[in-house]
Amino acid sequence: MEFEHISVLQDETIEALRVNSKGVYADGTLGGGGHSYRICSLLGEGGRLYGFDVDPDAIAAASEKLKEFGDRATIIRSNFQYMVDELVKRGETGTDGIILDLGVSSHQLDDPARGFTYRADAPLDMRMSRDGGYSAADAVNTLSEDELVRIIRDYGEERYAGRIARRICQERQIKPIRTTGELAGAVRAAIPAKARQAAGHPAKRTFQAIRIHVNDELGVLERSLDGMIDFLNDGGRICVITFHSLEDRIVKNIFRKNEKPCTCPPDFPVCVCGKKSKGKVITGKPIVPGENEIRENNRAHSAKLRVFERRLT
Repeated sequence: MEFEHISVLQDETIEALRVNSKGVYADGTLGGGGHSYRICSLLGEGGRLYGFDVDPDAIAAASEKLKEFGDRATIIRSNFQYMVDELVKRGETGTDGIILDLGVSSHQLDDPARGFTYRADAPLDMRMSRDGGYSAADAVNTLSEDELVRIIRDYGEERYAGRIARRICQERQIKPIRTTGELAGAVRAAIPAKARQAAGHPAKRTFQAIRIHVNDELGVLERSLDGMIDFLNDGGRICVITFHSLEDRIVKNIFRKNEKPCTCPPDFPVCVCGKKSKGKVITGKPIVPGENEIRENNRAHSAKLRVFERRLT
């Protein structure tokens, strides 16, 4: 299946990044290379783009898309949580800009073989990288009922988490849940009939929750952002696009903490904790897609872009 992915908020992200033609940039979620292509198009002699992804399909597609830029673009198969280490290995001491376009790509959703979608029956997988390791099938067949409740409630914000977890445990006692269709069926059976008639697929939130858990998406994000901010050059910016409230809350809070890290009580006349600001939040409110973009790409409707600028002085 050909890799297809429409990068959301592309114009807004590139504008916020303020690309310097001689700068060093990192795209932590390469996907099909949409954002990276725009960056490379603005780079001149001495400019560099490093693109990261764990999905071999994305690596292949982006390599083809960016090949016209030669060694101006370096593609690295790695999770973005290792971005700084990988850049240091290659002799970089800082970046002028970083992009993270979080979540699952259109290609991963549309290819049933990847096991992300509840709209087709396929092996239950949901791994961003298919090199082995923990899958969605492993999760739903081995986690305790209490663990499933927590994951589906916290990561999917699903009000019927308890009923769904109980149904999953009942189904797997009969036989293991191995396909997306089996999991979607268990979720549908657990939700009250009236709630199943609400807008959207009844399994959407549960599939999101299992995917986040399998790929440790929130943990990776929380562990990565501070280090990325530290690695920005003076005036460099990090642009993060999120697709649900859990990701957006993490980004907002970490950006805010890096702008105002002081932990002194409000009534202290001067700061004594010694924590200094690392920069400024550029987006007081997140940037969201316009009507035209949502009309052309419905998956953009929940996207939010937040931007932070590093300031050393």
